[in-house]
Amino acid sequence: MRAVLVGASLMAAPATPAQVLDFAALDGWAEDDHQAALEVFRGTCGLMRDPEWAPVCNLAAKAADTPEAARQFFELLFRPVIVGDPPALFTGYYEPELKGSLTRTPRFAYPLYRKPPELMDGQPFHPRAAIDAGALRGRGLELVWLDDPVEVYFLQVQGSGRIVLPDGRVLRLGYAAKNGHPYRSIGQELIRQGASMADVSAQDIKAWVRANPAPGRALLNSNPSFVFFRKLEDLPPESGPIGAMGRPIADLRSVAVDPAFVPLGAPVWIETDGREPMRRLMIAQDTGGAIKGAQRADIFFGTGFSAGETAGKIKDGGRMIQLLPIERAYALLSGG
Repeated sequence: MRAVLVGASLMAAPATPAQVLDFAALDGWAEDDHQAALEVFRGTCGLMRDPEWAPVCNLAAKAADTPEAARQFFELLFRPVIVGDPPALFTGYYEPELKGSLTRTPRFAYPLYRKPPELMDGQPFHPRAAIDAGALRGRGLELVWLDDPVEVYFLQVQGSGRIVLPDGRVLRLGYAAKNGHPYRSIGQELIRQGASMADVSAQDIKAWVRANPAPGRALLNSNPSFVFFRKLEDLPPESGPIGAMGRPIADLRSVAVDPAFVPLGAPVWIETDGREPMRRLMIAQDTGGAIKGAQRADIFFGTGFSAGETAGKIKDGGRMIQLLPIERAYALLSGG
């Protein structure tokens, strides 16, 4: 669920601890592709409105396009800061690619909706169960029809997608609005019902819901949050989906964060544990309904089935380290 947020600032609560590090303390820093990270950083840097970012963004535009210059850019103008207390929680998300139809058919019978005109930001609207029961039926709000209600649900969780129509055309969809109800994890609901932590990957949840239609529908409806979409008419096929800053995000370089703790547009160094540890400089360009806290991030893995298979298995610890302009980094230590 990716709302468009531009110019968000770091709003760390006074009780949130912060620690400034040296770049030598970042595991794997020297081996990363800083030039790739700088290119992604440039894509949204100009949207950051806080004054301390303006000179940094000006210099980002002038930095030479070499690995050495990119690394020097980050090391000279930023300081690594841990905000909050690790371990972090890292999950993954992706852009689904699904089959669909612009008209309802016996196969394609499950709609994705555009934003209803009466829906006001921040005001509670129909919960998921009511919409699933037909609260919006017959109003012409359907953008496209899919063949699987489980994929409808998970497309809403991802917040964007590519729909392949019967004639081969591809419809790009992005987040438009949500219904004003809080997001509730259906994985946590399964655990509450007795499932183990090992049984709540996205793949396992999909399989369980499909195998248990009635309880599965009740499980999906235990999350009252509901997402509405919009068509992305001018988004090139090679571009990633639109993130919370209104610009395309990049595979394995963009991360969704909680903007109450991490400035949107800021570089973020991640060190994930798990079966396939990751050490990489990401850019905080997105948000998500389940992404809450200073040490919480959702890694964008790309588009399609393979990206979804990988993203759905990520639930790793580790630590997340923000790269902040030098004055801002040290101001945090003094409560500024």
